[in-house]
Amino acid sequence: MLLEVLNYAGIAVFAASGALIGVRKRLDLFGVWTVAALTGVGGGVARDVLLGIHPPASFQGWENIAVASIAAAVVFVFHPQFGRLKRSVLVLDALGMGLFAATGALTALHNDASPFAAALIGITTALGGGVLRDILVNEVPLLIQERDLYAIPALTGAFATVLASTWGATDARSLVVGSVLASGFRLLALWQGWRVPIAPEDLVGRFLRACRRLGR
Repeated sequence: MLLEVLNYAGIAVFAASGALIGVRKRLDLFGVWTVAALTGVGGGVARDVLLGIHPPASFQGWENIAVASIAAAVVFVFHPQFGRLKRSVLVLDALGMGLFAATGALTALHNDASPFAAALIGITTALGGGVLRDILVNEVPLLIQERDLYAIPALTGAFATVLASTWGATDARSLVVGSVLASGFRLLALWQGWRVPIAPEDLVGRFLRACRRLGR
């Protein structure tokens, strides 16, 4: 039951982040709904494809699309109350990413995936909706934007969920540990401005040039 509830929560917050970007891009109602719905269910569809669940659970019933649609409608009407849109998108995206990292990993375990495969599927679930959202609105995906820590928090949450579950924790505790760790890590990284390091300059070349200068 908790897995389903958190899955719906992930869909809602991811759909809301998609709707906010749609509003920011001045899309019409159908455009906002399309971006929101695909953002909300995109990660789950990717998860189910990897697990061999056909058709994906998001298309089996009306519940997932309904949750995404309600989130889109709320944002479309009340978006001025969200304050600064970009900040709201980042917060909602972090919450959705954490929820999907944990629920994706645990769903994979329930479908007999190995712990390693379950962690990777959790990461895919967490990243899929956000990447699809950014591609739809022609933005650089947050996954690779400005060297932000994004995939690493998702990786941390997915692996934490798998470890907690394999060490005997209940599903509820595993989901709470994974989702809180992933979302909290992402929000802390945004707050502190942590960045992924880039490749260093040509250290060998600089060393050789310095040696040549010393030898003159």
